[in-house]
Amino acid sequence: MVSAAVPSVSSKGKSFLKFLHCADIHLDSPMRGLARYDGAPVEQLRGATRHAFERLVSMAVDEGVAFVVIAGDLYDGDRDDYHTAMFLQRQLRALQDAGISVAVIYGNHDAANEITKRLSLPANTHAFPSDTPGTFVFEDVGVALHGRSYPTRAVTDDLSARYPQPIPGMLNVGVLHTSIDGRPGHDPYAPCTIDGLANRGYQYWALGHVHKRESYQKHGVHIVFPGNLQGRDVGESGSKGATLVEYDDSGIRRLEHRDLQAVRWDRVEVDLQEQASADEALEAVLARLQSLQADHDAGMHAVRVVLRAGPPLSRSWLREADRFEAQLRADAAAGSDRMWLERIELRPTATRSTEVPDEALSAVREALDDVRSGASQQVRAEIVALLDRVRSRFGPDAGQVGDLGGEVLVEDNLSVFLDEVESLLVAELEGDA
Repeated sequence: MVSAAVPSVSSKGKSFLKFLHCADIHLDSPMRGLARYDGAPVEQLRGATRHAFERLVSMAVDEGVAFVVIAGDLYDGDRDDYHTAMFLQRQLRALQDAGISVAVIYGNHDAANEITKRLSLPANTHAFPSDTPGTFVFEDVGVALHGRSYPTRAVTDDLSARYPQPIPGMLNVGVLHTSIDGRPGHDPYAPCTIDGLANRGYQYWALGHVHKRESYQKHGVHIVFPGNLQGRDVGESGSKGATLVEYDDSGIRRLEHRDLQAVRWDRVEVDLQEQASADEALEAVLARLQSLQADHDAGMHAVRVVLRAGPPLSRSWLREADRFEAQLRADAAAGSDRMWLERIELRPTATRSTEVPDEALSAVREALDDVRSGASQQVRAEIVALLDRVRSRFGPDAGQVGDLGGEVLVEDNLSVFLDEVESLLVAELEGDA
């Protein structure tokens, strides 16, 4: 058992104490795939994880928290970059200078990282052991933290089952990197249950691994995923940050999510059913983007725009997609670096024409439906090779048009691609493109 003295928030005249719970920092995540975006603010995006962590440290100091809990994945995979380690050391020492202790467990990404094995932590930072669960007691503020780091990247046992018994008379906090009983998009590591955690006897569970914020309360126990500190792509959109926890002798008083990301990713859908022209559509989309920026004062917004339009407008837009998208990007940026459009998708709301005989489209629709239902890679490539007209919509690094049948034409990309293809082909047959 390790005892660590930390400053009491109550010594500043407050009747309660505070700590900060964060997870899944993924420092210096490479943000793969940025090369496909012409004009992407690469430096801002790649520096976002650092800037978010700096914001976390500043907030911890400003709020006068007693300690910070990091529930795993400080690092990102097996990268071995000592610039990352040096940055982390500076930030942890800034917390030390402010009298703030740090408790950290190593998650699956940390276990695969060579820096984890060699980095000496500052005196204020305590890493839980990986061979057995451990406890850190912060006596000055009446807290016992229990946790275990990952010994290897893949942990399939319920680590929480062997966590120590709670210490009477203290706020007991469990720190765990887990998917609980499974979460879409996350490896099923350290499986456990909400009931199992709630019955452990702790008052708060500081969880990590799941990148979307989730909070549960059962039998008076708070079980919290704060989400990752900084979204890394449009799949991690919305507010990202950490959880500020207030407590006193009676237990947890209040939880508050704090928005800390340096770049906010968003997916914005705009219904253009009432717009008659592409120019009117541009105005409607721009108004929506300006509203988004006003509602969320992030350092920068990275936005995927999804346009839903009927056949006339969708065909008009697709005929001059490059011009309209360039205009929208320029207007959205408005001479600043606070908004970048990651991608603009057109989703036609109807592609079936009653003016074209079915036999004229039967072969096309049959081929497209084959692809939609999971046709072979060869069939995909053959279809794509005939459709160079829409190639540029998926980025300058798509290579030869046949390459779109591979990595780029997957999942959501494929659905968008096929919708646009059918809309274009119908327009061609109608003599309208």
